[in-house]
Amino acid sequence: MTTTIAHALWLKRAETRAVMAALDAKRPGGSRFVGGCVRNAVMGLEADDIDIATQLLPQDTIAAAEAAGLAAIPTGLDHGTITIVASHIPYEVTTLRRDVETDGRHATIAFTDSWEEDAARRDFRLNALYADSNGAIFDPTGGGLEDARAGRVMFIGDADARLREDYLRILRFFRFSAWYARGPLNAAGLAACARQRGGLDGLSAERIWKETKKLFAAPDPRAALAAMQEVNLSAHAWPELTRLARAHRVIEIEADHFLDADPLQRIAAALADESAARALARRMKASNEERARLVAATGDAPRIVSYMSMLEIRRALYRLGAEAFADRVKIAWAGDERTATAPQWRALLMHAEVYRRPTLALTGDEVIAAGVPPGPKVGAALREVEAWWIEADFPEDKLSIVERLKAVAQGLAG
Repeated sequence: MTTTIAHALWLKRAETRAVMAALDAKRPGGSRFVGGCVRNAVMGLEADDIDIATQLLPQDTIAAAEAAGLAAIPTGLDHGTITIVASHIPYEVTTLRRDVETDGRHATIAFTDSWEEDAARRDFRLNALYADSNGAIFDPTGGGLEDARAGRVMFIGDADARLREDYLRILRFFRFSAWYARGPLNAAGLAACARQRGGLDGLSAERIWKETKKLFAAPDPRAALAAMQEVNLSAHAWPELTRLARAHRVIEIEADHFLDADPLQRIAAALADESAARALARRMKASNEERARLVAATGDAPRIVSYMSMLEIRRALYRLGAEAFADRVKIAWAGDERTATAPQWRALLMHAEVYRRPTLALTGDEVIAAGVPPGPKVGAALREVEAWWIEADFPEDKLSIVERLKAVAQGLAG
């Protein structure tokens, strides 16, 4: 079987060749591609980011880039990472490292020129693959290449030791298994994650939330999520996600009907209600936009059913917005086991895809001109006219809107 990734398109790219040539000019053979780009090439997958490991010290990496006319940005200087930019394409170049001390959250590192030491500090064997500028693969752990070929996620060395170095690797084990594993999750890794789950309590919410979203973004994370439930890890990491079975159903619907996957939508499906959504968002320190979406997706009004009339659909879309409407449709569909209703649910999603929100043709100045005094009553008038307009199925007839405004203005004046 092949031990080269010379076929990878990113490897042949002129920008990639320029970066490696610059580094090799400083220290021939001292730089290799590493991690995800190599792993994905072995597995026949595309790579978004190109990472390079180098025996050069950070200041020498900068000098090498500048000598070749390339931009060098010290994006992670303390950790030895320099981003080299070639024709607007970034390449993260990191000096080989070894761990001096770890506490489960952070590591004190020292630079090294040993590929074996650099590989030993990584998490999984399939992530510790290196390739030179010609695509020849180096596998310091001795198992990474076969793991990548077999679709197997295994820790490097002792799994418990790797987890104690950084407890976020517990979630990374499930995330990488969801994305890359074929077949059951590695039993030794799963058992180690169960033993070390208490380490999650010391991690920052931001790190856990970021990893959670990546896990739920996998094409089909059901096996990984089920394994987490089996060892009581999902309840430990996300006590608010009490409806994971419903999230599984959403993922099944997406697969069966070729629908796009959305991690926040899947997470929302696993929440019981708005209260749980607010609790999760607060604990995870989610962004305002994420919190608003989770809360909107888990609301119960207006009620979403497969047999909604066109008027009910338009009203719900207007009140919720297309995104929240689509989220609620998926969640409601997940609770409907009848196969005959699938076309109706799919039609509701199509309405959300093409929806353009209508605008009420009425301004505050027009309300004042109709006799409503400036101040809070203007807003009250606009809301009352809008409520009528929604119930009337969003008429575009300006005259009808003005006539309704006159009636509202008279009522407020009285």
